[in-house]
Amino acid sequence: ILIYNDVVSNTVYPYYCLFSCHVLQESLLSSASGYSNYRGILNWCVVMLVLCNARLFLENLIKYGILVDPIQVVSLFLKDPYNWPASCLIIVSNVFIMAALYTERRLSVGTISETTGTFLYLVNLTTLLFFPSATVLMLTSITPVGGAFALCVYTILFMKLYSYKDVNMWCREIRHTKARTLTRSHSCPSVAQSNGSAVHAHVSYPGNLTHRDIYYFVFAPTLCYELNFPRSPRIRKSFLLRRLFEMLFFIQLQIGLVQQWMVPTIQNSMKPFQDMDFSRMIERMLKLAVPNHLIWLIFFYWFFHSSMNFVAELMRFGDREFYQDWWNSETVTYFWSNWNIPVHKWCLRHFYKPLMGRGVNKWVAQTAIFLVSAFFHEYLVSVPLKMFRLWAFMGMMSQIPLAWFVGRFLRGNYGNAAVWISLIIGQPIAVLMYVHDFYVLHYVSQS
Repeated sequence: ILIYNDVVSNTVYPYYCLFSCHVLQESLLSSASGYSNYRGILNWCVVMLVLCNARLFLENLIKYGILVDPIQVVSLFLKDPYNWPASCLIIVSNVFIMAALYTERRLSVGTISETTGTFLYLVNLTTLLFFPSATVLMLTSITPVGGAFALCVYTILFMKLYSYKDVNMWCREIRHTKARTLTRSHSCPSVAQSNGSAVHAHVSYPGNLTHRDIYYFVFAPTLCYELNFPRSPRIRKSFLLRRLFEMLFFIQLQIGLVQQWMVPTIQNSMKPFQDMDFSRMIERMLKLAVPNHLIWLIFFYWFFHSSMNFVAELMRFGDREFYQDWWNSETVTYFWSNWNIPVHKWCLRHFYKPLMGRGVNKWVAQTAIFLVSAFFHEYLVSVPLKMFRLWAFMGMMSQIPLAWFVGRFLRGNYGNAAVWISLIIGQPIAVLMYVHDFYVLHYVSQS
């Protein structure tokens, strides 16, 4: 065998290796190659996305000019600067908080029976939903945005007080079975300060029935009540300032994108809808999908990361799992279980598990959750707009067959693509439906 000595690398090769330049291997883009480093292609996609949106933004500026008007945002919340109906409505919500607290205090000492307490809670929680909606529908001075904000606050409060009721009921059940303390996790404690670090004492029922405890829970970034929440040792000022800067920056960015990009597109979509020009309607919907989805992504980061972490840091609330990797969702159910963790935990703890405990079928329980979610989506849209079209309700209920189809027939990247398509296309359809109906109801009919 002839031998070749490489002086540079000091390596000895057989001579026939010098003439062999092929080995058994797959192309990099073949699935059998096992290659997975597509970082360059990802960067290329980001560059193309930035360039395409930059062109759209420049085209928008040339066509419409600068439409951003921060002062106009105030008019979305207030018709009269001296009349603040939405703010007054939110302040009134303290009545329902106090009603829940004093009902629990009476139940803890046995002044009222469990049946009476259940009835009082039923009245309190039912009124909590119908009182603000009736107020928004009857008051002409409240704007759709102000009404939607007030109803969001009341909906969150409804879910919090429902959880407050359940947890305190569980405490009484444990106390009645001769248990001394409740250790359901870590939550709202009495705090003693020592050398700048918080020392938290665990609270047991009924020591949790205080104004401080219930208002901590009301403002905490969670929907599920506990007696002892996990608490962070201190407030990190640098972290707090970063989240505050993000909150201020991204809310201004969302407002600017809505005024500059979405509003003109929606206005230009009215005529195709009136003429029932389906090709133009589809083109308008696809054109609206880009800014709508971008604003939705910014909203997600602004609310679930910046805002909720800001509140959690300010209150030293330790559980910061407000979302999971929903962007990797390969099924619709995985998306809805991971993009809004506080709501998911509430549904699982106070709705799904109790239904399963009563022997309800798994699919029936999941359908019931979608039904409740569809109700609240429609509640938060139709009532402020003062019109009932059920687009949001039907959009949420359509998730059930979509979830079945994606889970049954699509896997991996195909399922993930289906989830993204439903998010990108589904939202602008609902937006255009409501805007069209609102326009016809308030402008065309009047003219």
